[in-house]
Amino acid sequence: MIARVLLRIVAWAVMTYLVLPLVVIIGASLTATSYLAFPPQGLTLDWYGRMLADTSYVAAFGTSTALALAATAGAVLLALPAALAIARHDFPGKRTLLSLLMSPLVLPHVVLGAALLQYCAALGLMRSFAALLVGHVVIVTPFVLRSVLPQLTPEQRALEEASADLGARPFETFLLVVLPQIRGGLTSGAIFAFISSWINVELSIFNTTAELTTIPVKLFNYVQYTIDPVIAAVSSITIAVAAFTIVLLDLTVGLHVLSKRR
Repeated sequence: MIARVLLRIVAWAVMTYLVLPLVVIIGASLTATSYLAFPPQGLTLDWYGRMLADTSYVAAFGTSTALALAATAGAVLLALPAALAIARHDFPGKRTLLSLLMSPLVLPHVVLGAALLQYCAALGLMRSFAALLVGHVVIVTPFVLRSVLPQLTPEQRALEEASADLGARPFETFLLVVLPQIRGGLTSGAIFAFISSWINVELSIFNTTAELTTIPVKLFNYVQYTIDPVIAAVSSITIAVAAFTIVLLDLTVGLHVLSKRR
């Protein structure tokens, strides 16, 4: 009993330690002063208004959103057939293929960004939306793959065989049997892929320009020259986007999906 209480105290202490910086950022975005201050000295939404009045911030939010959506769609289209092939078939190089697809989780994104810059320069696609999209698809595909693979259990294979025995075509089996079974993993992987793409700085910074930039990169560049509550306002909106997607994940499929192992 005592051990359980101590464990809860430690858990709440760790949670508070992790959440407190976010509270500071949100509070600083509401200060009436022209500099960052916490606790806020007065309450105002003027800094959010200034951010929305700056077309470069609006464009950066639009770029980040379009990029994250496109990268998530691309990751789903790549990870889903890869997961089906890996889970359902044995073939030479299977483990190598899985390791290759999962490698962006362990490779530094700075290295991937530099390599992508050199590769796209050779193709004439340097610092373009296409270059950003390719890089983001690479780094977010493992999230979808890792979430879908645990859903493809041997028991589900029996249901697929039963569907085929009853006369269903492969595509019908996929739509009516496989997809409903893996929907939770697919949804959770897609949401985390969207978040990872949205907040990425290391890879994106190599392939952005003044006209084509994402909101994390714009923040990174902005803080090098100016520090004011506008930074806190933009950061607060980014936090809100990430929090919303996490809540959406919990309400749709539940966070417990991520704890399943193959």
